[in-house]
Amino acid sequence: MFSIEEYTVELLEDPTGLLSGDIYEFKIFINVDEEDDLYSEKGVYVRVLFKVENNQKKISQASFHEQLTDRYLDFELEEEEEALIFQFCESNLPQE
Repeated sequence: MFSIEEYTVELLEDPTGLLSGDIYEFKIFINVDEEDDLYSEKGVYVRVLFKVENNQKKISQASFHEQLTDRYLDFELEEEEEALIFQFCESNLPQE
């Protein structure tokens, strides 16, 4: 498991107008224990695409990346981590 250090959030624009709802990109910088396989000396963040449509919210995509290089890390969110990330994103949506 990891803890959340800081984050950024941005509403993504759809220039085509094909996507419905609002899509927010979260970059959630996390603290990972050195004993965890996910650990990197360069830091780790989770990139989350969080969709809001008709008062329904969901994680559309989530991926781990190395903080200094932006390199993709081939790990998936565990069930508890996904619940933590969902709650965090839901609680930190920008106010309209």
